[in-house]
Amino acid sequence: MPPTTASKKSISNEQWEAKLAAVKVAKEDMNKLVMNFLVTEGYVDAARTFEQESGTAPGVQLGGITDRMQVRQAVQSGQVEAAIDKVNDMNPEILEEQAALFFHLQQQRLIELIRQGQTEAALAFAQEYLAPQCEDDEALLEELERTVSLLAFEQPATSPVGGLMDVAQRQKTASELNAAILASQGQEKEPRLLLLLKMMLWAQGQLDEKASYPRLTDLATARLSLVGS
Repeated sequence: MPPTTASKKSISNEQWEAKLAAVKVAKEDMNKLVMNFLVTEGYVDAARTFEQESGTAPGVQLGGITDRMQVRQAVQSGQVEAAIDKVNDMNPEILEEQAALFFHLQQQRLIELIRQGQTEAALAFAQEYLAPQCEDDEALLEELERTVSLLAFEQPATSPVGGLMDVAQRQKTASELNAAILASQGQEKEPRLLLLLKMMLWAQGQLDEKASYPRLTDLATARLSLVGS
């Protein structure tokens, strides 16, 4: 059984702050973490500036990031067909070998047609290009049905499935494609900083079961929920 609140170890705010202050992170390691984030997320200009200011090598040819960012930006702006063409120019095997990714790109194309009010074109596109990909995949079929259901509403963006019309959906598809391109280039799919944050949240969840301590409640500000507050 998990320990009760009374039996949990209590770590005071002062003890926690002392432990945090005792942790030393080398500036070089921190710089590498920042550079990894800039390179993985495609901030080329920022990476070049950071390289000059910190002396941290990017580890990749920064010029090669430009094509990847053009692909990502095309998806984020709704120009999915242009993004697909660009990816095929870079490496056609990326989409040939990842059926789910290709489906999600086609799904985004369908969403863009619905956004533009092209109902007939959207239905024809779904039947010709998306339906065949779902024949042996129930999960993809459910995604297609959910997407097509947008057409049942006069205002798709405010419908129960309106989240598909959000910018966040474009971002999700763009991130999936970006990760696939990175993997094809032998690079990490996501920034190490994100992995560290996931590990930290997991560790915090484990500690929650055993102790009362100043928890991190806001990743953006690193604000702690102090014990006794």
